Amino acid sequence: MRTLHDRAASHTPVLFRGVRILGGEPRDLVVDHGVITSLDGEAPADAKTVDAEGLVGLPGLVDLHVHFREPGFEASETILTGSRAAAAGGYSAVFAMPNTSPVADTAGVVEQELALGEAAGYVHVQPIGAVTVGQRGERLAELGAMAASRAQVRVFSDDGFCVWDPLIMRRALEYVKSFDGVVAQHAQDPRLTEAAQMNEGSVSAELGLAGWPAVAEESIIARDVLLAEHVGSRLHVCHLSTAGSVEIIRWAKARGVDVTAEVTPHHLLLTEESVRGYDPRYKVNPPLRRNEDVLAVREGLADGTIDIVATDHAPHPAESKSCEWGAAAHGMVGLESALRVVQQTMVDTGLLGWDDVARVMSSSPARIGRLTGYGTALEVGAPASLTLYDPRPSRTFSIDDLRGRSVNSPYIGRELPGEVRWTLTDGRITVADGELLDLEGMA
Repeated sequence: MRTLHDRAASHTPVLFRGVRILGGEPRDLVVDHGVITSLDGEAPADAKTVDAEGLVGLPGLVDLHVHFREPGFEASETILTGSRAAAAGGYSAVFAMPNTSPVADTAGVVEQELALGEAAGYVHVQPIGAVTVGQRGERLAELGAMAASRAQVRVFSDDGFCVWDPLIMRRALEYVKSFDGVVAQHAQDPRLTEAAQMNEGSVSAELGLAGWPAVAEESIIARDVLLAEHVGSRLHVCHLSTAGSVEIIRWAKARGVDVTAEVTPHHLLLTEESVRGYDPRYKVNPPLRRNEDVLAVREGLADGTIDIVATDHAPHPAESKSCEWGAAAHGMVGLESALRVVQQTMVDTGLLGWDDVARVMSSSPARIGRLTGYGTALEVGAPASLTLYDPRPSRTFSIDDLRGRSVNSPYIGRELPGEVRWTLTDGRITVADGELLDLEGMA
C-alpha cells in the first residue's frame, strides 16, 4: 500500500512567493521532499513557482473531532470522502470518532481506519478509540491494546453518548493515564435530555419543542473535572456550548486540573433563533444555544479557557435531514466551512489573530491528541503540512463547496469570508489554487 508519505515524496519542489506566515510579513516559502527547506526563496532550479501574495500561511489544520462513518455507515460518509472534505477545508490531519459499525473499540478496527486513511492520501486520519465496549457504557474497551496498536491511539471517547457512570469514567481516566492518553467526554446527562429537541428556553416554549437544558452539559463537566483532579489524569470536553460550561472550565483550570475543551464553529456563530424555521439542518447535539452563550464561548476561546476549535463534522444521508424536525438526525457537516466561520466570528471581530487561529485549529489539537509531525510551526526543517488561506474574498457558501458525501451544512446560502487556496499534507498538495486534486488519478 502506498502511504501518505510515499505519495508526498514524489512531488517536485514548490516555491510559494509572498506568503504571509501567520499573517505577518511576506516570505518566500519553499517545499521540497516533504519539508520546508527555505523561507527566503532559495529553491532548486526545477522548483514550480506559485504566486501566493496576500495569502495567510498557517500550519495544516488539525481537527480533533470528526465523524467519518466508516466502517458501517458509508451512505453518510467514507474515510475517503471525509478526507476530501477535510483537505478542501485546509486540514492536514483529523481525529475520527469511534461511533462506526463495528464500533472502534478494538485494535483491529482502529488499524483498519488508519489504513483506509493512508490509502485515501488526503489527510492523516487518526482513529479515536471507544471508551467502553460498543459505546454502551458498561465496561471498558481494549484501551491498552488500541494504544499499543499501529494506530497508537491516545484519544478515547464514546462521543454520541456520554460516559454517564462515574465509576466507569474514573476507571477510564486512571487507565489512560498510564500511557498519557486522554478521555474526550460528550458531556450530556442522558436523563436530563430525554426526548430533548433544542435548547431549553423561551424559544423552545414558543415552538413547542422539548427543551435541552444547559445544566445537562454543565453537571457532567463539573463532575468530570473533579474526577480528573482526583485521578490526576487528562480530560478533554467535547463541543462545549454554554456560558456555564465556560465558567466551570475556567474554574477547573485555575485549580490546576489538566482539562482542555473545544468549541465548534456552529456554536461560535449560530443561535437557537435558527430553529424557528424548523429546518433540520440546524438540529445538532449539543443544540444551538442562546446569543449569550455564543458570546461567552467566543470570549472563552479568545482568553484561552477553551483550547481549540473542532468541527464535530457529522454527515447524514439526505433522508435523515429532509424530514420533519422531530424525526431528523442530529448533526452538521463542517470541515469545508470551519476556517471561514472562525475568520468571521473571531478574526474579523478582533478577538483572535492569525497566530491564535494556528494555535486553536492546528498546534493545540495536535498537542492534545499527542499527534507528532502535525501542527508544527512553519519553519525550515518542519514537515510541509500547511494551509494557504485568502481572507479577502467574501461569497455565498453553497453545495458546490462541499466535498464529502453528505450536504447537511447549516451554512448553505450564507455569506462567509475567505477561501482555502492551497493545502499540503506532508509536502503533498491536496488543494491547488482553490481546487481539490484527484489523488487517485495521480497515484
